[in-house]
Amino acid sequence: MTVEAVVYSPDGTTTFADLQSARDAEGTTWVRASNATESELERVAETFDVHPLSVEDVSNGVRPKTEEFDDHVFVLLKTATLRRGETTFEEEIRRRSVGFFVGDDWLVTMSTEPVDAVERVWAMVVREEGRILRQGPDFATYRVVDAIVDSYFDVLDRIEDQIEAVEEDVTTSTDVETLETINNVRRELLSFRKLLWPSREAVGYLARGDPDQIREATEKYYRDVYDHLVQLVDLTETYRDLASGARDIYLNSLSLSTNEVMKKLTVVATVVLPLTFVVGVYGMNFGDSPYNMPELGWTYGYPAVMLGMLAVTVILIAYFRESGYI
Repeated sequence: MTVEAVVYSPDGTTTFADLQSARDAEGTTWVRASNATESELERVAETFDVHPLSVEDVSNGVRPKTEEFDDHVFVLLKTATLRRGETTFEEEIRRRSVGFFVGDDWLVTMSTEPVDAVERVWAMVVREEGRILRQGPDFATYRVVDAIVDSYFDVLDRIEDQIEAVEEDVTTSTDVETLETINNVRRELLSFRKLLWPSREAVGYLARGDPDQIREATEKYYRDVYDHLVQLVDLTETYRDLASGARDIYLNSLSLSTNEVMKKLTVVATVVLPLTFVVGVYGMNFGDSPYNMPELGWTYGYPAVMLGMLAVTVILIAYFRESGYI
């Protein structure tokens, strides 16, 4: 089933097939809608008087937010997982929207496909585990939100591993793949940052206890989640600085490598230049003329020129070594 309803209380949990019956029952009503059809979502919206635009927000993947209505509060968050691309090496952040509609004694969760955080808390309610049965819908929402935020740390841990690998590579290699990896990490962090900032605002609204549906006893739990999001934002900014620093180190290493090549080419060109001049001068073998170079007819002319060229080469190389250029 894509739409399920349970009613729980300290006495236990009851499953309902009819949504209206579940809402009218004594206790806390939780309706879970995952991968539901349009008609099913309309039925849920009508039963709990949920605004259709809020339902569309879950499907359209808008930024995380919190909106307060007359009889309920709407919270939209997103899960984040780091996955490998189908045809490329890069890893990208995959986000899925989760909508929470929290009333005084009811909770509706919506998602385009099953979400692990929702499934785990739902299983606890069905199995009648933990103190969640003694709490209201705001506490069940907290448990799911907390699980979603905790999964963000797993994403950052994987990005941190990539940054550590990059920092090792930039000091020993100037391959193009290293620069591509750095750029991939920077894009991932930018995408993750765009997810964290609005999420922090959405949870902060709940942590302040602005909605009437969030009880004072539950506010401290949301404040704890808010602190986690603040920590995640700080870590993301730190990792962005590390990634930028790694890129700067890579570019500096590439520049130094280029300079070393240019120095070697300069030495070669400087050594070859006088040799080319000598060869060019003595290569002008004109016919008989009183103006020809007299040494062209010298018996030892060729060996003398070769020894002179060798001496010039040795002197130049010794000079460059003494100057520390090579």
